[in-house]
Amino acid sequence: MSASTFIARLLGPMFVILGIAMLLKPHMFRTILSEFIGSPTWLYFAGFLGLLAGLALVLTHNVWAPDWRLIITLIGWITLVRALITIFRPPWIVAAGAAILGHFRVFLGTAALNLIIGLLLSYFGYVA
Repeated sequence: MSASTFIARLLGPMFVILGIAMLLKPHMFRTILSEFIGSPTWLYFAGFLGLLAGLALVLTHNVWAPDWRLIITLIGWITLVRALITIFRPPWIVAAGAAILGHFRVFLGTAALNLIIGLLLSYFGYVA
């Protein structure tokens, strides 16, 4: 099994479950987000974990091919950049979280995007 397939099998179901959970329990996730952006400790901890995850993805899967594997590479780089922003510019993350909380459609769009990415990765990891 290739690294791309393994990562797709790992991340695909995670994104699907997250997307479904956000759609089924939006109030719970909005409460979690509200508490998260209000806590410098959780912000730093999330930044640290995101840094580990982003580096792991970028170091193991930096494939810039024009196919489905690019999704994994972009997730790695976006995770890495978001982690650095979270660590060095936490007010930006707080502002983004507040924007998501302030616009329910943006929250639902985020949930739908997670679901779509998860379905794509699951398809390429398990079916294709």
